Amino acid sequence: MRRVGSHDWTPPFRRRRRPRVFFVTAPVPPYARLTPDLVLDAVGACGLWPDGRLLALNSYENRVWQVGIEDAAPVIAKFYRPGRWSDAAIEEEHGFARELADAELPVVAPLAFGGRTLLHHAGFRYALAPRHGGRAPSLESADQLAWLGRLIARMHAVGARRPFAHRGAIDRATMIGQPVRAVLASALLPAHLRDAYRDAAGRLDAAVAARQQAVGPVRVLRLHGDCHPGNLLWTDAGPHFVDLDDARMGPAVQDLWMLAHDEPAMAALLDGYASMRDFDPAELALVPALRAMRQVHHAGWIAGRWRDPAFPAAFPFAAEARWWEQHIADLDELAEGLE
Repeated sequence: MRRVGSHDWTPPFRRRRRPRVFFVTAPVPPYARLTPDLVLDAVGACGLWPDGRLLALNSYENRVWQVGIEDAAPVIAKFYRPGRWSDAAIEEEHGFARELADAELPVVAPLAFGGRTLLHHAGFRYALAPRHGGRAPSLESADQLAWLGRLIARMHAVGARRPFAHRGAIDRATMIGQPVRAVLASALLPAHLRDAYRDAAGRLDAAVAARQQAVGPVRVLRLHGDCHPGNLLWTDAGPHFVDLDDARMGPAVQDLWMLAHDEPAMAALLDGYASMRDFDPAELALVPALRAMRQVHHAGWIAGRWRDPAFPAAFPFAAEARWWEQHIADLDELAEGLE
Protein backbone atom coordinates (compact mmCIF):
# COMPACT_ATOMS: atom_id res chain seq x y z
CA MET A 1 0.00 0.00 0.00
CA ARG A 2 1.35 3.34 -0.97
CA ARG A 3 1.84 5.69 1.91
CA VAL A 4 0.48 9.08 1.32
CA GLY A 5 3.07 11.72 1.87
CA SER A 6 2.39 14.99 3.54
CA HIS A 7 2.95 16.82 0.31
CA ASP A 8 -0.06 15.17 -1.39
CA TRP A 9 -2.48 15.14 1.52
CA THR A 10 -5.05 17.87 1.98
CA PRO A 11 -6.90 18.14 5.26
CA PRO A 12 -10.62 17.55 4.89
CA PHE A 13 -12.80 20.63 4.77
CA ARG A 14 -16.47 21.45 4.36
CA ARG A 15 -17.08 23.03 1.02
CA ARG A 16 -18.70 26.42 1.52
CA ARG A 17 -21.65 27.13 -0.68
CA ARG A 18 -21.68 30.35 -2.55
CA PRO A 19 -24.54 32.61 -1.52
CA ARG A 20 -27.49 32.51 -3.90
CA VAL A 21 -28.07 35.79 -5.64
CA PHE A 22 -31.60 36.73 -6.67
CA PHE A 23 -32.16 39.36 -9.31
CA VAL A 24 -35.48 41.11 -8.87
CA THR A 25 -36.84 42.43 -12.12
CA ALA A 26 -39.25 45.32 -11.89
CA PRO A 27 -42.57 44.58 -13.58
CA VAL A 28 -42.85 46.04 -17.03
CA PRO A 29 -45.51 48.78 -17.17
CA PRO A 30 -48.50 47.60 -19.21
CA TYR A 31 -48.06 50.19 -21.95
CA ALA A 32 -44.26 50.36 -22.11
CA ARG A 33 -44.25 49.02 -25.67
CA LEU A 34 -47.14 51.14 -26.90
CA THR A 35 -45.16 53.63 -28.96
CA PRO A 36 -46.61 56.11 -31.47
CA ASP A 37 -45.24 53.97 -34.29
CA LEU A 38 -47.08 50.92 -32.93
CA VAL A 39 -50.31 52.92 -32.73
CA LEU A 40 -49.94 54.01 -36.36
CA ASP A 41 -49.09 50.47 -37.45
CA ALA A 42 -52.17 49.09 -35.66
CA VAL A 43 -54.44 51.59 -37.41
CA GLY A 44 -52.74 50.88 -40.73
CA ALA A 45 -53.29 47.14 -40.23
CA CYS A 46 -57.04 47.83 -40.55
CA GLY A 47 -56.57 49.13 -44.09
CA LEU A 48 -56.64 52.80 -43.10
CA TRP A 49 -53.90 55.26 -44.02
CA PRO A 50 -52.73 57.27 -40.99
CA ASP A 51 -51.30 60.68 -41.91
CA GLY A 52 -48.96 60.76 -38.90
CA ARG A 53 -51.04 63.07 -36.71
CA LEU A 54 -51.49 61.66 -33.20
CA LEU A 55 -53.18 63.21 -30.21
CA ALA A 56 -53.15 61.37 -26.87
CA LEU A 57 -56.53 61.72 -25.15
CA ASN A 58 -57.10 61.77 -21.41
CA SER A 59 -57.42 58.19 -20.16
CA TYR A 60 -55.77 56.36 -17.27
CA GLU A 61 -57.31 52.90 -17.42
CA ASN A 62 -56.75 52.43 -21.16
CA ARG A 63 -54.71 54.37 -23.71
CA VAL A 64 -56.69 56.38 -26.23
CA TRP A 65 -55.38 58.25 -29.26
CA GLN A 66 -56.93 60.41 -31.94
CA VAL A 67 -55.32 59.35 -35.21
CA GLY A 68 -55.42 61.43 -38.37
CA ILE A 69 -56.38 59.57 -41.56
CA GLU A 70 -55.43 60.49 -45.12
CA ASP A 71 -58.37 62.13 -46.93
CA ALA A 72 -60.81 61.06 -44.20
CA ALA A 73 -62.02 62.00 -40.73
CA PRO A 74 -59.79 61.07 -37.77
CA VAL A 75 -60.51 57.91 -35.79
CA ILE A 76 -60.20 57.16 -32.10
CA ALA A 77 -57.92 54.22 -31.27
CA LYS A 78 -58.52 52.68 -27.86
CA PHE A 79 -55.93 50.20 -26.55
CA TYR A 80 -57.33 48.07 -23.74
CA ARG A 81 -55.41 47.59 -20.51
CA PRO A 82 -53.87 44.10 -20.58
CA GLY A 83 -55.51 41.65 -18.20
CA ARG A 84 -58.49 43.77 -17.18
CA TRP A 85 -61.29 42.35 -19.32
CA SER A 86 -61.57 39.07 -21.17
CA ASP A 87 -62.07 39.15 -24.94
CA ALA A 88 -65.65 37.99 -24.38
CA ALA A 89 -66.32 40.89 -21.98
CA ILE A 90 -64.91 43.46 -24.43
CA GLU A 91 -66.94 42.02 -27.29
CA GLU A 92 -70.01 42.18 -25.05
CA GLU A 93 -69.34 45.88 -24.47
CA HIS A 94 -69.04 46.41 -28.22
CA GLY A 95 -72.25 44.50 -28.85
CA PHE A 96 -74.11 46.65 -26.31
CA ALA A 97 -72.82 49.84 -27.95
CA ARG A 98 -73.91 48.56 -31.37
CA GLU A 99 -77.33 47.61 -29.96
CA LEU A 100 -77.77 51.13 -28.53
CA ALA A 101 -76.67 52.75 -31.78
CA ASP A 102 -79.10 50.56 -33.75
CA ALA A 103 -81.85 51.83 -31.44
CA GLU A 104 -80.91 55.35 -32.61
CA LEU A 105 -79.35 56.35 -29.33
CA PRO A 106 -76.43 58.80 -29.53
CA VAL A 107 -73.70 56.36 -28.54
CA VAL A 108 -70.26 56.06 -30.15
CA ALA A 109 -69.95 52.42 -31.26
CA PRO A 110 -66.69 50.80 -32.46
CA LEU A 111 -66.00 50.26 -36.14
CA ALA A 112 -65.94 46.74 -37.58
CA PHE A 113 -63.16 45.44 -39.81
CA GLY A 114 -63.78 42.08 -41.43
CA GLY A 115 -66.80 41.73 -39.17
CA ARG A 116 -64.73 42.18 -35.99
CA THR A 117 -64.61 45.14 -33.63
CA LEU A 118 -62.03 43.75 -31.17
CA LEU A 119 -58.68 43.93 -32.95
CA HIS A 120 -55.22 42.56 -32.10
CA HIS A 121 -51.79 43.91 -32.98
CA ALA A 122 -48.35 43.25 -31.48
CA GLY A 123 -49.82 41.78 -28.32
CA PHE A 124 -52.33 44.59 -27.71
CA ARG A 125 -56.11 44.51 -28.00
CA TYR A 126 -57.69 47.62 -29.42
CA ALA A 127 -60.72 49.07 -31.15
CA LEU A 128 -61.28 51.96 -33.52
CA ALA A 129 -64.24 54.32 -33.39
CA PRO A 130 -65.30 57.41 -35.30
CA ARG A 131 -64.34 60.71 -33.75
CA HIS A 132 -67.22 62.73 -32.27
CA GLY A 133 -66.50 66.14 -30.81
CA GLY A 134 -68.51 68.03 -28.24
CA ARG A 135 -68.45 69.97 -25.03
CA ALA A 136 -69.31 69.17 -21.44
CA PRO A 137 -73.03 69.28 -20.59
CA SER A 138 -74.47 72.03 -18.43
CA LEU A 139 -75.68 70.25 -15.33
CA GLU A 140 -77.16 73.48 -14.01
CA SER A 141 -79.81 73.43 -16.74
CA ALA A 142 -83.05 71.65 -15.84
CA ASP A 143 -83.84 71.29 -19.54
CA GLN A 144 -80.54 69.56 -20.29
CA LEU A 145 -80.91 67.33 -17.25
CA ALA A 146 -84.40 66.28 -18.36
CA TRP A 147 -83.01 65.58 -21.84
CA LEU A 148 -80.31 63.38 -20.32
CA GLY A 149 -82.93 61.63 -18.20
CA ARG A 150 -84.92 60.74 -21.32
CA LEU A 151 -81.83 59.41 -23.09
CA ILE A 152 -80.77 57.32 -20.09
CA ALA A 153 -84.29 55.88 -19.89
CA ARG A 154 -84.08 54.88 -23.55
CA MET A 155 -80.65 53.35 -22.92
CA HIS A 156 -82.06 51.37 -20.02
CA ALA A 157 -84.97 50.14 -22.12
CA VAL A 158 -82.38 48.53 -24.41
CA GLY A 159 -80.26 47.41 -21.46
CA ALA A 160 -83.20 45.61 -19.89
CA ARG A 161 -83.66 43.30 -22.89
CA ARG A 162 -81.14 40.76 -21.62
CA PRO A 163 -78.31 40.56 -19.07
CA PHE A 164 -74.57 40.73 -19.52
CA ALA A 165 -72.93 37.32 -19.35
CA HIS A 166 -69.27 38.34 -18.95
CA ARG A 167 -69.09 41.83 -17.43
CA GLY A 168 -70.13 41.31 -13.82
CA ALA A 169 -72.18 43.65 -11.65
CA ILE A 170 -71.94 46.79 -9.54
CA ASP A 171 -71.99 44.98 -6.22
CA ARG A 172 -70.10 44.78 -2.94
CA ALA A 173 -67.67 42.13 -4.19
CA THR A 174 -66.60 44.30 -7.12
CA MET A 175 -66.80 47.74 -5.55
CA ILE A 176 -65.61 46.97 -2.01
CA GLY A 177 -64.09 43.49 -1.69
CA GLN A 178 -61.68 43.64 -4.62
CA PRO A 179 -60.53 47.24 -4.01
CA VAL A 180 -59.92 46.61 -0.30
CA ARG A 181 -57.72 43.64 -1.14
CA ALA A 182 -55.79 45.79 -3.63
CA VAL A 183 -55.17 48.47 -1.00
CA LEU A 184 -54.06 45.98 1.65
CA ALA A 185 -51.68 44.36 -0.83
CA SER A 186 -50.16 47.71 -1.79
CA ALA A 187 -47.18 49.44 -0.22
CA LEU A 188 -49.07 52.72 -0.58
CA LEU A 189 -51.05 52.15 2.61
CA PRO A 190 -48.74 52.95 5.56
CA ALA A 191 -48.23 50.01 7.91
CA HIS A 192 -49.50 51.91 10.94
CA LEU A 193 -52.83 52.56 9.19
CA ARG A 194 -53.55 49.04 7.99
CA ASP A 195 -55.71 47.99 10.94
CA ALA A 196 -57.65 51.25 10.89
CA TYR A 197 -58.27 50.92 7.15
CA ARG A 198 -59.36 47.29 7.47
CA ASP A 199 -61.77 48.21 10.28
CA ALA A 200 -63.23 51.21 8.44
CA ALA A 201 -63.66 49.29 5.20
CA GLY A 202 -65.31 46.39 7.05
CA ARG A 203 -67.67 48.72 8.84
CA LEU A 204 -68.62 50.39 5.57
CA ASP A 205 -69.15 47.06 3.84
CA ALA A 206 -71.53 46.00 6.61
CA ALA A 207 -73.38 49.31 6.41
CA VAL A 208 -73.78 49.01 2.64
CA ALA A 209 -75.08 45.45 3.04
CA ALA A 210 -77.60 46.62 5.64
CA ARG A 211 -78.81 49.45 3.39
CA GLN A 212 -79.25 47.07 0.45
CA GLN A 213 -81.18 44.66 2.65
CA ALA A 214 -83.41 47.47 3.91
CA VAL A 215 -84.21 48.61 0.36
CA GLY A 216 -84.90 45.07 -0.77
CA PRO A 217 -84.58 43.54 -4.23
CA VAL A 218 -84.38 45.98 -7.14
CA ARG A 219 -84.34 45.37 -10.87
CA VAL A 220 -80.89 45.20 -12.43
CA LEU A 221 -80.07 45.78 -16.06
CA ARG A 222 -77.21 46.52 -18.42
CA LEU A 223 -75.88 49.99 -17.59
CA HIS A 224 -73.42 52.53 -18.91
CA GLY A 225 -71.91 52.08 -15.44
CA ASP A 226 -69.75 55.22 -15.37
CA CYS A 227 -72.21 57.89 -16.44
CA HIS A 228 -70.47 61.02 -15.18
CA PRO A 229 -70.17 64.35 -17.05
CA GLY A 230 -66.77 63.43 -18.49
CA ASN A 231 -68.38 60.59 -20.44
CA LEU A 232 -70.96 62.87 -22.06
CA LEU A 233 -70.35 65.26 -24.92
CA TRP A 234 -72.85 67.92 -25.96
CA THR A 235 -73.24 69.40 -29.43
CA ASP A 236 -75.84 71.62 -31.06
CA ALA A 237 -77.73 68.41 -31.87
CA GLY A 238 -77.71 67.34 -28.22
CA PRO A 239 -75.69 64.93 -26.05
CA HIS A 240 -74.01 61.65 -26.89
CA PHE A 241 -72.50 59.02 -24.64
CA VAL A 242 -68.93 57.79 -24.85
CA ASP A 243 -66.83 55.12 -23.12
CA LEU A 244 -68.79 52.03 -22.13
CA ASP A 245 -65.64 50.52 -20.63
CA ASP A 246 -67.31 50.20 -17.20
CA ALA A 247 -70.61 48.82 -18.46
CA ARG A 248 -71.99 46.30 -15.93
CA MET A 249 -75.22 45.03 -14.46
CA GLY A 250 -76.78 47.22 -11.78
CA PRO A 251 -79.77 49.31 -10.67
CA ALA A 252 -81.02 52.09 -12.92
CA VAL A 253 -80.15 54.81 -10.39
CA GLN A 254 -76.44 54.09 -10.92
CA ASP A 255 -76.56 55.93 -14.26
CA LEU A 256 -78.37 58.90 -12.72
CA TRP A 257 -76.78 59.84 -9.41
CA MET A 258 -73.40 60.94 -10.78
CA LEU A 259 -75.14 63.54 -12.95
CA ALA A 260 -77.17 64.96 -10.06
CA HIS A 261 -75.24 67.31 -7.78
CA ASP A 262 -78.30 68.04 -5.61
CA GLU A 263 -81.96 67.10 -5.14
CA PRO A 264 -83.38 69.56 -7.75
CA ALA A 265 -80.94 68.13 -10.32
CA MET A 266 -82.05 64.59 -9.52
CA ALA A 267 -85.68 65.68 -9.77
CA ALA A 268 -85.04 67.12 -13.24
CA LEU A 269 -83.31 63.93 -14.36
CA LEU A 270 -86.16 61.80 -13.04
CA ASP A 271 -88.77 64.00 -14.72
CA GLY A 272 -87.17 63.22 -18.05
CA TYR A 273 -86.57 59.56 -17.18
CA ALA A 274 -90.12 58.90 -16.00
CA SER A 275 -91.53 60.32 -19.25
CA MET A 276 -89.90 57.40 -21.11
CA ARG A 277 -89.63 54.57 -18.59
CA ASP A 278 -90.85 53.62 -15.12
CA PHE A 279 -88.45 54.33 -12.26
CA ASP A 280 -88.62 52.63 -8.86
CA PRO A 281 -88.27 55.45 -6.25
CA ALA A 282 -86.97 52.95 -3.70
CA GLU A 283 -83.69 52.96 -5.62
CA LEU A 284 -82.97 56.52 -4.43
CA ALA A 285 -82.17 55.08 -1.00
CA LEU A 286 -79.29 53.20 -2.65
CA VAL A 287 -77.51 56.38 -3.75
CA PRO A 288 -75.49 56.86 -0.50
CA ALA A 289 -74.40 53.20 -0.70
CA LEU A 290 -73.41 53.54 -4.38
CA ARG A 291 -71.51 56.73 -3.61
CA ALA A 292 -69.66 55.04 -0.75
CA MET A 293 -68.79 52.00 -2.88
CA ARG A 294 -67.41 54.24 -5.61
CA GLN A 295 -65.15 55.99 -3.09
CA VAL A 296 -63.75 52.66 -1.87
CA HIS A 297 -63.30 51.51 -5.45
CA HIS A 298 -61.44 54.69 -6.42
CA ALA A 299 -58.78 54.19 -3.75
CA GLY A 300 -58.40 50.53 -4.67
CA TRP A 301 -58.15 51.45 -8.34
CA ILE A 302 -55.24 53.81 -7.64
CA ALA A 303 -53.49 51.25 -5.43
CA GLY A 304 -53.93 48.45 -7.93
CA ARG A 305 -52.59 50.54 -10.83
CA TRP A 306 -49.70 52.22 -9.01
CA ARG A 307 -47.03 50.42 -11.08
CA ASP A 308 -48.37 52.12 -14.18
CA PRO A 309 -46.25 55.32 -14.42
CA ALA A 310 -49.33 57.33 -15.34
CA PHE A 311 -50.81 56.84 -11.88
CA PRO A 312 -48.06 58.28 -9.61
CA ALA A 313 -47.93 61.25 -11.98
CA ALA A 314 -51.68 61.80 -11.88
CA PHE A 315 -52.34 60.92 -8.22
CA PRO A 316 -49.17 61.88 -6.27
CA PHE A 317 -51.22 62.50 -3.12
CA ALA A 318 -51.84 58.74 -2.80
CA ALA A 319 -48.21 58.30 -1.74
CA GLU A 320 -48.79 60.46 1.36
CA ALA A 321 -49.94 59.04 4.70
CA ARG A 322 -52.21 62.02 5.33
CA TRP A 323 -54.32 61.17 2.26
CA TRP A 324 -54.92 57.66 3.60
CA GLU A 325 -55.73 59.08 7.04
CA GLN A 326 -58.37 61.27 5.43
CA HIS A 327 -59.65 58.38 3.33
CA ILE A 328 -60.13 56.25 6.45
CA ALA A 329 -61.95 59.11 8.14
CA ASP A 330 -64.17 59.45 5.06
CA LEU A 331 -65.02 55.74 5.14
CA ASP A 332 -66.00 55.99 8.81
CA GLU A 333 -68.17 59.03 8.06
CA LEU A 334 -69.84 57.29 5.11
CA ALA A 335 -70.54 54.21 7.24
CA GLU A 336 -72.01 56.36 9.98
CA GLY A 337 -74.28 58.08 7.48
CA LEU A 338 -75.53 54.75 6.16
CA GLU A 339 -76.03 53.34 9.64
